[in-house]
Amino acid sequence: MTRRFAFILLLLACFTAGVLVAGRYRDATEMSAQTQSPARPAVATPASLNGGGGIADFSRVAERTIPAVVNVSAQQVVRRRGFDPFAPFFGNQDELFGSRRGVENSLGSGVIVSSDGYILTNNHVVVGEAGGQRGVTIEQFDVSVTLADKREFHASPVAVDPATDLALLKIEAKDLPTMPWGDSSKLKVAEWVLAIGNPYQLNQTVTLGIVSAVGRTNLGVNAYEDFIQTDAAINPGNSGGALINARGELVGINTVIFSQSGGYQGIGFAVSSNLARRVFSDLQQYQEVRRGSIGNYEGVQLTTRMASGLGMNDTKGVFISAMYRNTPAFQAGLRPGDVIVSFNGTSVEDPSHLSRLVSDAKINSTATVGIYREGKRIELKMPIARIRAQ
Repeated sequence: MTRRFAFILLLLACFTAGVLVAGRYRDATEMSAQTQSPARPAVATPASLNGGGGIADFSRVAERTIPAVVNVSAQQVVRRRGFDPFAPFFGNQDELFGSRRGVENSLGSGVIVSSDGYILTNNHVVVGEAGGQRGVTIEQFDVSVTLADKREFHASPVAVDPATDLALLKIEAKDLPTMPWGDSSKLKVAEWVLAIGNPYQLNQTVTLGIVSAVGRTNLGVNAYEDFIQTDAAINPGNSGGALINARGELVGINTVIFSQSGGYQGIGFAVSSNLARRVFSDLQQYQEVRRGSIGNYEGVQLTTRMASGLGMNDTKGVFISAMYRNTPAFQAGLRPGDVIVSFNGTSVEDPSHLSRLVSDAKINSTATVGIYREGKRIELKMPIARIRAQ
């Protein structure tokens, strides 16, 4: 009896030990599998590609912003002057030498920038292709706006700014849909953007793309340039429409396309929202854009050879090649041969950049201008005058 009881105890002890060993082996195996097996790869989504701050569901963004984009239709009464070889001697001979009067039309888009009826669009949408051409006078023009809900309004032009190709319209309506302004200076290359407009009269068309480049200048399109380049499809009729980021913020006004065919080529340009917002504010308050000035001068981009000859390490800055003596800049001490390298603490990249910095400076203020002269860096205090509207 004693032997049988001892044998049973021995079997129980062996069974218990086996269970403990098997459990530890299983735990060790599972831990090894967890540490050695590769992690599952993350799936790239629009949100992750947008730095984690974007919105994957672009349909919601479009739904919120489409109502703030309108169709703009303009009609211009244009007079084109014929060639008059005797005009310098006998004055204007329009009727004798073929001056003709006609009606032209233009189409585009616009963005509602305030709920009480202010709409920002392109100047060339309002004045048409004839605007700015030599020998052409626009005697009058009529503008109408169609909202996303199909309501039509007559639009009164508040003011235009050919220097940035922007125009401000006003319709008599209240509680209109708008979209928030975005900070275009925070845009990053490859960030997702949507272009909304009316290409080829196809109302409320939305296209998706990325930011191809920021701060594009020297395109020869406008006097003051700060363009966002995008590959979102932009076609004729998109002009004046909205470029928005993945958060539904207005970051640009679609303005120009680069095309050899007249259609989409994957290279479009939008006026940055920071520039557009400033122009809108001035046009709304003063019916003109009030720009600062340091007087007339001729500034050129530095080349590598020029920078080397001047003892400079890079080509950033503006070389002053000529200037008038009766300008604020000359009176403040700026001279031909100087290189402007900074303006109010901001490093100057090129002539276009300097022009924007000066124009944005507060009128009647004093700017601190850093220059490079004969191997030395010095600072000048320059008064900011006002450029009078022409």
